[in-house]
Amino acid sequence: MAHVTGDWNPLGQVFYRKQEIYSMGWRDIDLDKFVVAAAPYGGPIALIRDETKLVRVQGSIRPVIYIYTSSGREISSIRWNSGHVIHLGWSCSEELLCVQEDGSVLVYDIFGQFKRTFSMGTEAKEMKVRDCRIFNSHQGTGLAVMTSSYRIFMVNNVDEPRIRRMADVPGTGTVLAPVSQQVEAYTEMAVSFNNKYLALFTNTGLLWIGSSDLERAYCEFDTKCPQRPKQLAWCGTGAIVGYWENILLMVGPGKDYVKYNVDSTVHLVPELDGLRILSNYSHEFLHKVPSVVECVFKIGSIEPGAMLYEASREFQNGSPKADEYIRMIQDRLQVAVDQCIQAAGCEHEPTTQRMLLRAASFGKCFLSDMNPEPFVRMCRMLRVLNSVRDFTIGIPLSCAQLEQLSMPVLTDRLVLRRQYPLAIRICQYLKMPDAEGVSRILAHWACYKVQQTHVDDELIARSINEKLRDTPGISYSEIAAKAAECGRTELAIRLLEYEPKSAEQVPLLMKMGRDQLALAKAVDSGDTDLVYTVVMHLKEKLTLGDFLMTIRNLPTAQSLYLQYCKEQNREMLQDLYYQEDNFQESANCRVMDSYNETRMDERLRALQQAQEAYTKARNEFAAKVTEEQVRLLKYQMRLEEELKRPYLDLSLHDTISQLTTEGNHKLAEQLRKEFKVPDKRFWWLKIQALAEGSDWAELDRFAKSKKSPIGYEPFIDVCLKHQNRYEANKYVGRIADPAKVKAYIKIGNLEQAAETAMQQRSEEDLNLVLSKCTSSHRVLAEKISTMKAQLSSKK
Repeated sequence: MAHVTGDWNPLGQVFYRKQEIYSMGWRDIDLDKFVVAAAPYGGPIALIRDETKLVRVQGSIRPVIYIYTSSGREISSIRWNSGHVIHLGWSCSEELLCVQEDGSVLVYDIFGQFKRTFSMGTEAKEMKVRDCRIFNSHQGTGLAVMTSSYRIFMVNNVDEPRIRRMADVPGTGTVLAPVSQQVEAYTEMAVSFNNKYLALFTNTGLLWIGSSDLERAYCEFDTKCPQRPKQLAWCGTGAIVGYWENILLMVGPGKDYVKYNVDSTVHLVPELDGLRILSNYSHEFLHKVPSVVECVFKIGSIEPGAMLYEASREFQNGSPKADEYIRMIQDRLQVAVDQCIQAAGCEHEPTTQRMLLRAASFGKCFLSDMNPEPFVRMCRMLRVLNSVRDFTIGIPLSCAQLEQLSMPVLTDRLVLRRQYPLAIRICQYLKMPDAEGVSRILAHWACYKVQQTHVDDELIARSINEKLRDTPGISYSEIAAKAAECGRTELAIRLLEYEPKSAEQVPLLMKMGRDQLALAKAVDSGDTDLVYTVVMHLKEKLTLGDFLMTIRNLPTAQSLYLQYCKEQNREMLQDLYYQEDNFQESANCRVMDSYNETRMDERLRALQQAQEAYTKARNEFAAKVTEEQVRLLKYQMRLEEELKRPYLDLSLHDTISQLTTEGNHKLAEQLRKEFKVPDKRFWWLKIQALAEGSDWAELDRFAKSKKSPIGYEPFIDVCLKHQNRYEANKYVGRIADPAKVKAYIKIGNLEQAAETAMQQRSEEDLNLVLSKCTSSHRVLAEKISTMKAQLSSKK
């Protein structure tokens, strides 16, 4: 076990170890000549030449920002052509923030592509930025700048920058922390990764460690070196590390310390559970030895995990001592297995991980009710961690960091690095839902693919379709939109051919200016709302002539637009009919519009235009009817002027009826003659109107005026309808004999009906009258029976 504990250093009651993660892949890099910005959670490293130091430069004097992985592999570079850079830093989404002296903040992605910019305000621009700090919080990545006038401006989230000014910096002589010694200045400070602890370094060489709210002091450590450290950073939350020339000093809260000698310039990167140390040649991780690892590997440990580890080693060597170790921890075997599993997650070397997992697997064999889930979960997590820790990927996450970061965020970061195959394999291995895993990653891959301008459109479209064909949840419209953003319209159209949803195709086609194709797609979809969307867009964009020519070729679109015009724009509807020489529909439209006119002259003009259109459409009947309607309206207007009563908008029949009801019989007769109303129809209208007005005397005179063309049964019907049997009885005598019996039955005169039937010697009519008799007509019924007998005897 000496090789495991050989790099352990005690700090009070705990141990710390410094492990080499990578041998850096960059060449000819001297960190002493660069400003370094490294992202947490094993993120990328940005370097820019330190302009405060004299450096021999070959070629252009323009600074260059280099971006590397944590293993030192170059990702990209940015040739800087903007202002003086004050500070570099990374956001929580691994975007590079470049803060300039004038307060401008330029944001780049990991591949050096410009994304956006924002300013820290007018005062920062005028007074210039003196210092800057980038920080992470629950709101996102924040940024604070201090101007040359010592005023601080801050944004809490760089994705949504809202600048606010902080309170003015206190004057000289203000005491920030309760330090026991007299100090003139605090030359360096560091806040822990979780923002709970603070370390201050004074001009006298005193290091103060306490809470970030300055309420509690944990210790004051005299470094005996008043020189300001090059960097002060926390190692997790249990120790503070100061970096001076060729030395690292780690101090714990109990005034314990550990010194490390370094042979080159280093840069410290605080992490959740430790401290990454970048140098010219290596990348190391300094962190506290986890208690579970200490239990297993500490020399002389008798913890169950240590005993199980030894038992596993002896078993692999074929030694019977393995059985002795197992017997010693028989009652604590579950604890031993858990310790080995947890310890495996804390180790960086795959060899040590395998040894510990092998020990845990060996211990499981002696447990009958062991839950395999923790073991399986740890194996999966370690497999993922080892794959991203690989030198070619360069993300040296620890188990604790991955738990804090979460697996979806890790896959997002792999996607940002364009490590699509690895991200997909991880998602498939962990059986993540397609919407969160494979589908989403493939969509990102496709969006990246369309940006490759050197590849032919057809080849890209085909390769994307072949790759995404069977993948659920893929939106080709989003990929096509990305292609359109890159100016590759033809590629976007090809990709949209694979999009099954027309509602996703059409808006993008309109955005790209392919309106006719968008209209055709909308029509093919059968979605009327979608067709209306495109039609209205074309109407606003094109001239009227071009618009009508466009929709004329698509009958569905044209008919929908006509329907829209019928409801919303009647003038446009008339223009459409005129251009199409559709006189029939134009006339129909004018007839309908005429009744929406409030002025009578306008209505008449509309009807006359409709008549002309019907004539052009060779619809003689409609033209004639329209002409008569115009004449009727004029006649009604004249009636209103003469009689001071409302007649407009009444039909011809209603006008005659109303005139009759009001006693204007001559005017009604004149109207009949003018519009050639048939006699039968006129008689029907008049007798109904007279009955409605209870003008029985006029009804009688009208019946005597000449022979009725409709007979006299209607007279009886209208009298009975208005409950006047007396008047109805007047007209029975004028009815022809075959219908008299039924007429008497109608008015309820059954006796007379029976007499008439006897006179007409009709046994059938007698039977009809008899069927109408009730119990109150017993005498009449007997009489009818006698009549029937008489008729039978005479036969």
